[in-house]
This record gives sequence, structure tokens and C-alpha cells, in this order.
Amino acid sequence: MSKTLRRSQTWFQRALWLVAFVFAWFLIGLGGKLINNLGGAEPMPSLEQFIDAGQATQVRAQQERADQVIAAANDALAQARQQHQVAQANTRAAAETFQNWLATRHATARPDQDPDLIARTRELDQFKAVERQALSAVQQQQQVLLDAQQQRQHANLRRQELEKPALDALERAMQRRELHIFLYRLMLTAPLLAVAGWLYAKQRKSAYWPFVWGFIFFAGFAFFVELVPYLPSYGGYVRYLVGILLTVVIGRQAIVGLQRYLARQQQQEALPETERRATLNYELALKRLGHGLCPGCERSVDLKDTTLDYCPHCGIGLFDHCGRCKVRKNAFLNFCQLCGTPARPHTADARDQARP
Repeated sequence: MSKTLRRSQTWFQRALWLVAFVFAWFLIGLGGKLINNLGGAEPMPSLEQFIDAGQATQVRAQQERADQVIAAANDALAQARQQHQVAQANTRAAAETFQNWLATRHATARPDQDPDLIARTRELDQFKAVERQALSAVQQQQQVLLDAQQQRQHANLRRQELEKPALDALERAMQRRELHIFLYRLMLTAPLLAVAGWLYAKQRKSAYWPFVWGFIFFAGFAFFVELVPYLPSYGGYVRYLVGILLTVVIGRQAIVGLQRYLARQQQQEALPETERRATLNYELALKRLGHGLCPGCERSVDLKDTTLDYCPHCGIGLFDHCGRCKVRKNAFLNFCQLCGTPARPHTADARDQARP
């Protein structure tokens, strides 16, 4: 049955839907920019705002001094270790030379070498003294580094004591900021959703319906996609409560809409057939028949049954017979598909006369 619709009208409808989606896409891009920019409506709170400035300055100075001492101690320690290693190497070399010389003296057993023995022993003692001095310098720098590290740890502990109450205050400030920004975004998107609801109720069938639907898509996307991710958490309670509220509101509207639809359908089915047909859109009636539905009550009917001329659910005529050639035809067509005779008004008398 849908094949009876004008092909050009079908393509125009598709083109207009494309216009609606493109219009919505541009609006969504603009709305996304605005919503994201609202994130900077209030400055981001920092931890320093909730810490006593005087005490924080003192602790920071202690940390900086400790860091400077640690850096200097690390450099000096590296130099001292290098010097200690050099001294150790010199001592080992001197000890090896002494041992070689001593072995030679034992082999020759020359008494005239006793002054050399004393001199070499003193030289070796000097190398060991230099090594001990280098080791002492290393130990001193290690002590300086340890003292500075302990001072840094004490300053860190003092900083943690100052930050502990400030962290709670910062968290509360972050939550307030998050809530404020969400309210800003809500103030932007909620009116859009309200306007979209009004457009859907009043203008969705107007001549400019592509722009109406484009705005509706944009408002729905801005509210349910762009806004929801910024919904404050607060442990999940707000999200669940808002979800419950939206579910109840949408569910109630759906229930009310269904009840109104059923009541309207009952009122329509109680009207005479002529009045019911006058309220049916020609294109909509053919579309419903194309899907195997009764145009009057939208219930499923077997259109392939040649004995079925009336809807068994609401009684509206689905098929009749041409007044000229008597062929069985769709009761909603304006002309007979066999002879082209215009369809007669659907009254009870005309319907009875059209029967073969």
C-alpha cells in the first residue's frame, strides 16, 4: 500500500529529514562548546586557599632549605667518595710496591736497605692516613645528608598536618563548584528542553517541521548526553536520585500519554464511519495499510483475506467495490485501480449499493 505514495514526496521527506539531522548536528556542536566553556565559570579551588599562609610559608622555607642542603650534600658526597676511591687505589698501589720491595730485601738480606724500609713504611702510612681522611670526609657528608633528609621529613610531616584539614575543605569546595557549574549547565539546557517540548506539542507538523525536529534532537542530546556526565556524584546518591526522578517523570508521562491515546481511540471508534474517515490522513491511512494495520484502530488485520472488507476490531471499512466496474478495491483510494472511476462518499447507503 505504501507504493501508492508519491515518489517525489517520499524523496522530499527524506531530504527534509536530512536537513533536520544536519541542523541538529550543528546545534549540538555549538551547544557542546557552550556547555564545555561553562566549566570555567568558576575558578578551580586550590589546596593553598585552605592552609594558613604564615605556617605554609614557614614549612615551605624549611623544605626549600632542606632541599638545598640535600642537593649540596649529594654533590659533596659524590666528590668525597671519588677522593676516597682514589686514596684507596693509591694505598693499594703503595702496599703492593712495598710488598714487592720487601720480598726483594728478604731475598738479598742487605742491611744497608734498613733506612729504605723505614722510609717506605712511612710512605705507606701516609697513604693510609690520606685514605682514612678521605673516608672521614665521606662519613661527614653522609651525616650532613642524613640530617638534611630528616629535616625534610619533619617539614613534610608538618606539611601533611597542615594539609589534612585543608583537604576536607578543598573537597567540599570542589563539590560546591561542581554543583554550581552543573546548575549553570542545567539553566542552559532545561529551557531548551522546555522549548523542545512546546515545539513537539505545537509545531511538529508545521511547514517548518525539519527545523522543529532538528531543535528537538539538539535539546534532547544537550540534556541527556551533554548534561548527564556532569551530574554531581556525591557518592552516587545524586545520580541515582536524579535517575529515579527522571524515570518517574518520563514513565508517568508515558502512562498518561497511553491512557489519552486509548481514550482518544475509543472516542474515534465510537464516531460514525464517515466522521472517522474525515479525520484520517490519506497518506497515513495508506502507510498503515502498507504495514498490515487498520487505519482506524491501528490493530493488525489480514489484508490478504479476500473475505475481509471491514476491520473486525473497530468496524471501519477497509475494502469496497467500485460503483462502475464492481471490482474490489481499497476503500481509502480516491480512484478505482481498474477503471479510474472516482470513489464515492462512504455512507452506509452507498456502501450497501456498492456490494455486488
